Amino acid sequence: MRRGEEVETMSIGFRFPFGALHGSITSSEDANSSIRGKIIQVLFTAPGERVNLPEFGCGLFNLVFEPNSSILAAAMEFTVGQALTRWMREEIIVDGVDVESVEELVTIEIAYTKREDLSRQAIRIQFK
Repeated sequence: MRRGEEVETMSIGFRFPFGALHGSITSSEDANSSIRGKIIQVLFTAPGERVNLPEFGCGLFNLVFEPNSSILAAAMEFTVGQALTRWMREEIIVDGVDVESVEELVTIEIAYTKREDLSRQAIRIQFK
């Protein structure tokens, strides 16, 4: 590399769910799927589940089994928003978390902006 020459860097994350193919670890195809995978990891990891990082996660599965109510929806919005802001602040800006609960179905929609290119994205997760 010559002095003053620009170098293009590329960030590749692990595929979620984690997988191996022909003896090697599979990576995510692009930045969008990598970020979505990381969001899912934060949401589905319960605090205390990771040995070396016991605070990681938001415990979403613990909230899903609580009685369905507007209080539960507000708690989910707060918990998800705080966890994503804490654990993914270098990659995304959380624009909003919307939780809708109708009978047994809980839908969580997360709107975020990627810091890399300031593009707006959204992810929707449903529990039944």
